[in-house]
Amino acid sequence: MPEANGWRWLPLTVAVIVLDQAAKTWIVQHFQVYDRVHVLPVLDITLMYNTGAAFSFLSDASGWQRWLFIALAIGVGLAILGWLRRLKARSQALLSCSLALILGGALGNVIDRARLGQVVDFIHAHWGGAYFPAFNVADSAITIGAILLLLDAWRESRNAKKVGV
Repeated sequence: MPEANGWRWLPLTVAVIVLDQAAKTWIVQHFQVYDRVHVLPVLDITLMYNTGAAFSFLSDASGWQRWLFIALAIGVGLAILGWLRRLKARSQALLSCSLALILGGALGNVIDRARLGQVVDFIHAHWGGAYFPAFNVADSAITIGAILLLLDAWRESRNAKKVGV
C-alpha cells in the first residue's frame, strides 16, 4: 500500500483556522479597540486591526492592498496544496507539518481580509517601552511553520552532506 501524501496533514490546517477564528471572534466580542489586559510583564492582549501585511506593511494604502493580499494568500495556498500532494505524509512529516501550519495561518488571515477588510490582531509582546507589532494565532502558525520549514531544509542539507551528495 503506498504511503499517504501530505494532504494527511490538512486536519492541522483546519485546526489552525478554527482556533484562529475562534480566538479572534472571542476577542472582538469581549474587547474594544486598544483595550489592554496585561497577561505577563512582557505580554498583553490588545484588540487591534491591521489592513496591511506583516508589521503593518502597506497598512496606510488606499484599500487595494486588501485584494492583493487575498490573491497572494490564495495563490500561495494553492501552491502549498500542490506541494503537499506530492509529499509523503510520514517520511516527509516535518515538511508536511510546516506547510500545513503555514497554509492554516494564511487562510485564517485571508478569512479576516475577505470578511472584514482587515486582520484582527490581539497578541502584543513588548519589552519595556519597545512594542513588537501585534499578531494573532494565524501569524503564530505561519511563524512556527516557517521555522519548521527552515529546520527541515537544514536537516536535509546535513543528510545530503553525510551521504556525499
